[in-house]
Amino acid sequence: MEDEQLTIFDETRNPIGIAAREEIHRLGYWHETFHCWFIHNEKGIDYLYLQLRSPLKKDYPNLYDITVAGHLLASETVQDGIREIKEEVGVDLSFEDLIPLGIIEYCAEKEAFIDKELAHTFLYKSEKPFDDFILQEDEVAGMVKVEFAQFAELWNGERDTIKVTGFEMRDGRKSFFEREVGQDQFVPHQIPFYKSVINGIKKNI
Repeated sequence: MEDEQLTIFDETRNPIGIAAREEIHRLGYWHETFHCWFIHNEKGIDYLYLQLRSPLKKDYPNLYDITVAGHLLASETVQDGIREIKEEVGVDLSFEDLIPLGIIEYCAEKEAFIDKELAHTFLYKSEKPFDDFILQEDEVAGMVKVEFAQFAELWNGERDTIKVTGFEMRDGRKSFFEREVGQDQFVPHQIPFYKSVINGIKKNI
C-alpha cells in the first residue's frame, strides 16, 4: 500500500508529478482522496453512518471516521473512487447515486506523517440499515450511526459528547454497543474540515 503511486499537486492544485504514497506522507505533498458520507433518515431523524477504523490501520487506528474514504491512484479518475465503497463496506453503487459536495482541503501532521489531501467529497442518501454492511475488516472494524444534528453540534462546539450506536466485528461476529464519544475519538481532521462537510450536507438534506 505504501508503494501506491499517486498524483501530487502544488499549493494551487496544479499536478506536478507522481510519487509513492509513503513519500507523499513523509514529504507532505498534496494528493487526491475520495470521501463519501452516508446519511439515512429514520422516522424523521437524519443519521450519519461512520466507520470505526481497524486496529490494524497504520494511521489513526480505532478512531471514528468518514463512512468511506480512500486515496485516488495516479491511474484513476474521481469516478473510479466509487470502488472504495464496495471494497470497504460492501455496498455496490454507481457514481450517479452520489451528491457532490466539492473538493475540501485537509491537512494534518503528526511526527513524520504529513497528510495534505484534496478530498473529493460526496454524500449518499442511504436506504440501507447500517448493520447490513459487509466490512473489509483489515480496514474497517465496525460501523456506527449518530444523529446528524448531534454531530453538527459536536464540531460547532455546542456539546462535548455525542451518542453513537453500532457494532464492531469480534472473531467474525458483530458485537453491538452504544456509547458516548467526544472529538478525541474521531480522526483528527481539522475543525474547519468538519464544518465544511456539515454545511455541505445541510444544503442537501
